[in-house]
Amino acid sequence: MFRRALIAVAALGLATASPAHAEGPKPVGQYVDLQPVGLPVVVKGQLVNYVFVYVRVNLTASADVSQVRTKEPFFRDALVRLAHRTPFTRPDDYNRIDERRVAAAMTQAAAAITGPGIVASAAVTSQAPQHRIPNPKS
Repeated sequence: MFRRALIAVAALGLATASPAHAEGPKPVGQYVDLQPVGLPVVVKGQLVNYVFVYVRVNLTASADVSQVRTKEPFFRDALVRLAHRTPFTRPDDYNRIDERRVAAAMTQAAAAITGPGIVASAAVTSQAPQHRIPNPKS
């Protein structure tokens, strides 16, 4: 009796499984990965380090990926110019850059390069410092 009830509950559980699990993993949208870019870490007007960042520009569903990929050098140029104009230095860590500021600036610059309705967002996928230096003293 207990065995039948257990089998019935298991069968009922499988029959009512959520459809989200049945569909599999969510597909990744369209994007353009930029080649690594070295961004300066400047403290009190002095260059103290470089951080190499990998940035992904996420595109909308209506974007032509092959056409946008041809603009990848322009994205990198804009990022380097922005970083030298106003460095993305974190006040608490000289081995990393401020990811939020980079993503916001890159989203705005990429939208200006490609035109409206093409760029959804930008994100820093990884970063690595040129030299490991001690964090600032609080």
